[in-house]
Amino acid sequence: MKTECTPSQMEFQGLGRRKVVAAFDGGHISSDGGALLLRETDERFGITSQLASCFTDHRDSDLIEHDVMELLRQRIYGIALGYEDLNDHDDLMRDPLLAVALGKADPEGKERRRKSDVGKALASSSTLNRLELTKSNATAQERYKKIVCDGKQLEALLVELFLDSFEKAPEEIILDFDATDDPLHGTQEGRFFHGYYNCYCYLPLYVTCGDHLLAAKLRTSNRDGADGSTELLAYLVERIRQRWSNVRIILRGDSGFARDGLMNWCEENNVYYVLGLAKNQRLLKLIETQMSEAKTLHQQTEQAARVFTHFFYRTKDSWSRSGHVIAKAEHLDKGANPRFIVTNLPEEYSTPKALYENTYCARGEMENRIKEQQLDLFADRTSCHTMQANQLRLWFSSFAYVLVSALRRVALKETRMAKSTCGTIRLKLLKIGAQVMISVRRFVVHFASACPYQDVFQEALHALQAYPLRC
Repeated sequence: MKTECTPSQMEFQGLGRRKVVAAFDGGHISSDGGALLLRETDERFGITSQLASCFTDHRDSDLIEHDVMELLRQRIYGIALGYEDLNDHDDLMRDPLLAVALGKADPEGKERRRKSDVGKALASSSTLNRLELTKSNATAQERYKKIVCDGKQLEALLVELFLDSFEKAPEEIILDFDATDDPLHGTQEGRFFHGYYNCYCYLPLYVTCGDHLLAAKLRTSNRDGADGSTELLAYLVERIRQRWSNVRIILRGDSGFARDGLMNWCEENNVYYVLGLAKNQRLLKLIETQMSEAKTLHQQTEQAARVFTHFFYRTKDSWSRSGHVIAKAEHLDKGANPRFIVTNLPEEYSTPKALYENTYCARGEMENRIKEQQLDLFADRTSCHTMQANQLRLWFSSFAYVLVSALRRVALKETRMAKSTCGTIRLKLLKIGAQVMISVRRFVVHFASACPYQDVFQEALHALQAYPLRC
């Protein structure tokens, strides 16, 4: 027997005697109410407006409906809101709240030129992909894809945004270098098999300072993990010292960066380093006494025991000079756990124990920053065919991270979400149900009354509005 109901109405399990029915007829309702916070953050720091200046648009201005800054905002806000694929934007085109966040004057798309576009305020995936797929040497003569990115200018912007985030020059900064795998599942340009990661992948190089991102460089994986790090460090140091001439700069990285060329460059350019050092039989022999002492302490206390020492050491072939090595002789329930680092910091800077535990081990926080970008902001979504397009995708993810990180650092500083990851911020603060009421004079947004983080949202907005405009 057929039920008597309208085609658009849905019926769910009842509640006692009452029916539970639903329909997609609520009007302008969005699940991305927090996009307005992203816009407030963006306006304060001028992120996308400065990013737009890194692109040259060869399109005829009389024929376009979405300028470069609107396209960039749509792509980067979309990543921050959890929309990793360009195809997602074919559904987001009708979201008036997102259109308001992007600064669209016609958020309902009523004035679109083509009849088929009416009601769609935002750009489609086919328009957005012109950002990623334009060749670096494209001119106005290209038929479709002619929005050219200046990669060097974009790389410089990441550093400038970092420098601008400080009110005054710090006494010391620590630059964390790390390489990670970006698995590939197609036939992308630059595809190589990596034995350590046991997959075809890229090997991007990241540089962070605290929760700031200074560089994200896409590389093929048929190379040493530290390849290109000396040149990148030289570039970063030059840009930083142009602004802060007296800042102490410390390079920090795992044993993959304990390379002679990199360390020599640091020695010659007044840059300090704290780098992991892979253990070997010669190093282990040098700390036999300390390892024996740690084992005895462990047997006496039944607790993890650590004994620190330091000495000068030089490899047989790969280093051109001796390095100051800090050794941690540790014994755990599961056995010996020796570790080594090499540094050129003066001995009065810190004790060997503090240098290892407080300075070097803190580099583990960088792993969290990389996880945020790859797991929360889709930095590993490098599925375009060319390296150039995939590098741009990585940069889009990077700027989405810069945006959400700025929101966390400034707006959430005094709230219970001050230490939240990008994924948690999206889930609890950006993905908020909202109804948009549009009139001639106002856009009124009604957020879900039951939102459990409305106090944090309001505090974040007040903090952003009190923050001075940087653009």
